[in-house]
Amino acid sequence: MIPAALSAPLSRNVPLVPGRAALLFVDVQNYNCSPDGGEYQGLPAAEVDARFGEFFATLRDVAIPNWQRLQAAFRRARIEVLYTVIASLTQDGRDRSLDYKITGFHVPPGSRDAQVIDALAPGDDEIVIPKTSSSVFISTNIDYVLRNLGIVSLVVAGVLTDQCVDSTVRDACDLGYLVTVVTDACATLTRERHESSLRNNAGYARQITTSDLIAEVQQLAPAPLP
Repeated sequence: MIPAALSAPLSRNVPLVPGRAALLFVDVQNYNCSPDGGEYQGLPAAEVDARFGEFFATLRDVAIPNWQRLQAAFRRARIEVLYTVIASLTQDGRDRSLDYKITGFHVPPGSRDAQVIDALAPGDDEIVIPKTSSSVFISTNIDYVLRNLGIVSLVVAGVLTDQCVDSTVRDACDLGYLVTVVTDACATLTRERHESSLRNNAGYARQITTSDLIAEVQQLAPAPLP
């Protein structure tokens, strides 16, 4: 039987398909979401504050609290919660994309930088996928995993709105997922960049706030326990 959301007239503004949805957190890790993370190694505190102060304030005051609310709501509804982290497969990073090598992004496997931030710690049976590209769909088997899980509706939150989140959203749409971007559960270095990115990917995905999405999730029947 085809879910009603899939048999309705074509639209991006489709509620989550019950039993076939997942929440994906993008790059919510110590490397870039903690002021002492590896991305900021060697920078004086004053420079970190000058260049990234707005970003960390947004994380603290808006994004992380909304991530926690989403995580709790999706867990209560027994909807899959997954995480991507920037992390190499090798200690010297030789497996990284050329773009990451040029940029200087290298997070050794198993390192603190590769771990999801404590405020959003994954559950024992939640999936964490390391990646070495902007879009998780390029350097990992996440499409295979999501299809094995029967996922149709993919909710995306995380960082950076205009980089890895945006790349992930566009690839997911092209691969045939119904994508929802949680607008106040994404962050980038400035509000201007955040809002510009949302305007640009509005043609790819449904956009919704944390509160509205949680209200929607609360109306879904919980998935049966295995």
